[in-house]
Amino acid sequence: MPVRYFAYGSNMETATFCGRREIEFTQALAGRADGWRLVLDKPSLLPMGCSYANIVSDPSAHVFGVLYEIDEDGLAHLDLTEGVPIGNYARIEITVAPLAAASEPVRAYTLVSDRRAPELLPSQRYLGCVINGAIEHRLPDEWIAHLRTIPCQPETKAEQALRPLLADGLRRMRR
Repeated sequence: MPVRYFAYGSNMETATFCGRREIEFTQALAGRADGWRLVLDKPSLLPMGCSYANIVSDPSAHVFGVLYEIDEDGLAHLDLTEGVPIGNYARIEITVAPLAAASEPVRAYTLVSDRRAPELLPSQRYLGCVINGAIEHRLPDEWIAHLRTIPCQPETKAEQALRPLLADGLRRMRR
């Protein structure tokens, strides 16, 4: 049975979602979730010195992202690869409005975390994935411009060293 998943971080990029995470989708639509604000202050499970995307409740804000249609196995694999079973993120259901004309808001799963480290910055590589995904799925120009203003840092040595190991681990999880 198909389910909807709302991506707002690097999972917006098809190369990350289908490539690294190996999750297939049947539909991908640009969408907006009102009442949520994008933050890039979620620390990694492993101490890598950089942060990742998260959303926090904020009645006066909205976040743009990609509304994917995936199957339940894909959602379970997403939970596993994002660390939901160990508390890295929690899966919640939110309302997302597709940006396509005459589309009604829908309910979709997304991932949130209460783990925050405001002193951390995302890496240039990670933020590049977020921006590439926003461009790829034609999110509004003003949103892409906003993403480009987010402070970032060069990829840390820890992130460089761990990224191939994490990618290999993700591939093994899918088998």
